[in-house]
Amino acid sequence: MVELRLDDIARRMGGILLQGDPGRLFRTFSLDSRRTASGDLFFAVAAVRDGHDFVNDARLRGAGGAVVSRGVDVPDASFGLVRVPDTVDGLQRLASETLRRQGVRVVGITGSTGKTTTKEFAAELLGGRFRVLKSAGNYNNHLGLALSLLNLEAGHNLAVLEMAMSGADEIRRLTRVAPPDIAVITNVSPVHLAFFKNLEDIASAKAEILEGTKPGGTAVLNGDDPLVRKAAVAWKGGLIRFGLSEGCDVRAEGVRFRGLEGVEFILSCGGARMNVSLPFFAEAFVLNFLAAVGAALALGLSPEDLRPRFGLLRPLPQRGALLRLRGGRAVIDDSYNSNPRALESALRGAALLPAARRVAVLGDMLELGPSEAEFHRAAGRLVAQLDFGLLVTIGPLALHMAEGAVEAGLEPGRVLSFPDAGRAAADLPPLLRRGDLVLVKGSRGVHLEIVVDGLRDGLKEM
Repeated sequence: MVELRLDDIARRMGGILLQGDPGRLFRTFSLDSRRTASGDLFFAVAAVRDGHDFVNDARLRGAGGAVVSRGVDVPDASFGLVRVPDTVDGLQRLASETLRRQGVRVVGITGSTGKTTTKEFAAELLGGRFRVLKSAGNYNNHLGLALSLLNLEAGHNLAVLEMAMSGADEIRRLTRVAPPDIAVITNVSPVHLAFFKNLEDIASAKAEILEGTKPGGTAVLNGDDPLVRKAAVAWKGGLIRFGLSEGCDVRAEGVRFRGLEGVEFILSCGGARMNVSLPFFAEAFVLNFLAAVGAALALGLSPEDLRPRFGLLRPLPQRGALLRLRGGRAVIDDSYNSNPRALESALRGAALLPAARRVAVLGDMLELGPSEAEFHRAAGRLVAQLDFGLLVTIGPLALHMAEGAVEAGLEPGRVLSFPDAGRAAADLPPLLRRGDLVLVKGSRGVHLEIVVDGLRDGLKEM
């Protein structure tokens, strides 16, 4: 991690050192006083609660200093205090200046779905050539991205960063903190539609990453997605298109799913063709893989450079990971989040897997706006069309899935509905049969990881 003097931190943020040893070194930074560790520099950010009210809590937990935008009473003159006009802006300025001084190149990844998986794939593939910093977990907003950059070390020469948004101008602001050399747009889907008029506006917001890309940079775009293509029509820089369709520069041909063993296809890119096998169960993961390969090609790697790294790719926890349980039961844990496009991909992938019975455990899809009921009904109809043996819905919006499934012919006796994840976790395990394959997917706010934990505990993971 970077190691910065307190007075240097103040200069980089354009702040004033109020007290404390100017030479004190900081290498860890925090925003939450409850998670502050010894030696941290605490940023008093106003979020749900005002961080200024918790500066002393952070001090008592071992923080060595704080960045504030108003006066705070600290009964310890040795505790470092830096005052800035705005603590969020100060954090971002510190991160941006740290990135600039280290000369690290940036791969910025945005899109409605697949950002985290694409980031992890890209970091793994590029790790054979570069010393890679990747944004931790889903640290992808105006705070998380800046904190990720403060984990830079002297040896890093590449940062792979998620850039997320729930409104216009948010990605534009992120690119001011970390201007990408390589900009990736995974897709455009009805995610956060509650905050936009239509999908075209979402596409325009995603395309802000291209506006912030450095001169001479390269865009890696989903060539199968018409909204991505339209939003990027003004892009004049380097371009790599990925997808399944002809005309894509990085393409998967002959995609074939092989049950629980995963998927195989021919990777066609850079004048090369090679067979690839990956342990993933839905087409969305193939596209995430192609996007990561595109980013690597943009940085000068060849397909042959990448081939030894393909075997390192694995599903992420809560994002398509396979859990094997007692009695030949299996769970596809895709519980981290959900939206109509990602859910369709997951359902179609699960429908191809061998099982005595397929069970869909589906939670609410949030932030879909005025059409939310119809999006849920459509998902239920798809469950019926794909001949799932049992549909379990969780949450009030997911009741519309039950309606859609029954309307499409699924017998009412094969539909169960629970008000929340806790009830489902308690009641579902005894209802599963030997050989069942269970897909678990819902929005983050529904907390379907509780259901996965209940299945794991009730049926004993193998």
